[in-house]
Amino acid sequence: MPNNDGVWILGIRMTKFGKHPDKDTVDLAAEAALGALADAGVKMKDMGVLAAGNLMNANAGIGQQLQKQIGQTGIPVYNVANACATGATALRTVLLTIKAGEADMGLAVGVEQMGKGGLLGAGGKGDRGRKVYEPSGRYGSVMQVEGVLGTGLMPGVFAQAGMEYAYENGGVDFEQFAKVAEKNHAHSTLNPLAHYQKQFTLDEVMTAEMMSYPNTLLMCCPNTDGSAAVVLVSEEKLRTLSKDQQRRAVKISASALTTDPWTEHAQVQPDVNTLTRNAAVKAYEISGVDPQDLDLVELHDCFATAELIHYDNLMLCPPGEAGKFIDERGPWRDGQTPVNVSGGLISKGHPIGATGIANVYEVATHLRGEAGDRQIEGAKVGLTHVIGLGSACAVHVLEKASV
Repeated sequence: MPNNDGVWILGIRMTKFGKHPDKDTVDLAAEAALGALADAGVKMKDMGVLAAGNLMNANAGIGQQLQKQIGQTGIPVYNVANACATGATALRTVLLTIKAGEADMGLAVGVEQMGKGGLLGAGGKGDRGRKVYEPSGRYGSVMQVEGVLGTGLMPGVFAQAGMEYAYENGGVDFEQFAKVAEKNHAHSTLNPLAHYQKQFTLDEVMTAEMMSYPNTLLMCCPNTDGSAAVVLVSEEKLRTLSKDQQRRAVKISASALTTDPWTEHAQVQPDVNTLTRNAAVKAYEISGVDPQDLDLVELHDCFATAELIHYDNLMLCPPGEAGKFIDERGPWRDGQTPVNVSGGLISKGHPIGATGIANVYEVATHLRGEAGDRQIEGAKVGLTHVIGLGSACAVHVLEKASV
């Protein structure tokens, strides 16, 4: 019978994000996985399911490779790839397995080695020399449009999303987008696990090399290596564990995963707004949490423009007032709703397969009261968000609660 009790985070860990030339993908995944197991006070033999997320080498069977390092126990393994939502989808895979009653405890791991991945996206060189244009392919295209009509490269996609928001909501300008990066770089100085821990002035952010207006280099996330892992447990099983394990457990009050609904707009340029808002609405409804109840948020700031529009999509501010929200320091760690106190993807880094679980790590650590110098005092409720173009969006609501 399905287990309708809650699902809880029992243990969680992330590696230092950055460049790890002395380690491979399996090394990083094993480090995070063993750390999460140790944090939970359990062993690999206690796991009933493993979900492993990795995007850049999705066909390699990272879950089975990881088992050979941390314990081959014959349990079901799910290898997960779902764009930037890969890690969060791996977590959700374990959560749903527990809710289905097939396991009472499981391990989710996300890992990536980005190396020198360059600019990610579906872009490519246009067919500049063609003389004959005939429809071909699934969509009847007559030519490649990259750089001619829009772009599929990530800096450009999210730059356009930001500019559309600015156009539709007067008063949003270059400086407000830059303030997002100024904030996240400042927050990163308190996070020893972040790729970068360096503060920049607003002027330095604005005068950095322009990547795709309005995103300068300091407003873009870096290619990063890293891993994060989490042990989930059913509420029924948690009740049998020690008082200390119960005290540190964090409740997953909602888990929502959405993809793009059909919209006319999205046929021209990826729509990062609709599926995010749909996931947020669903998560708030499931959890009974109001956006104004949130003590902190870790959202997908692959670019500064992305963070600003997601203030609105996640309903952290009134509709159309994301610019006002950053102007009034609402998302700073001492503001109305602290956002990306980890430094966000812009400073913490974005190892694609790991990001979804790393965001959960940050919020869970604050809810446990274990975030050290960057601790948000009294944090009881938090939200995590990731979006991967294609598209997939995951939103989780976490709560500090008693079993």
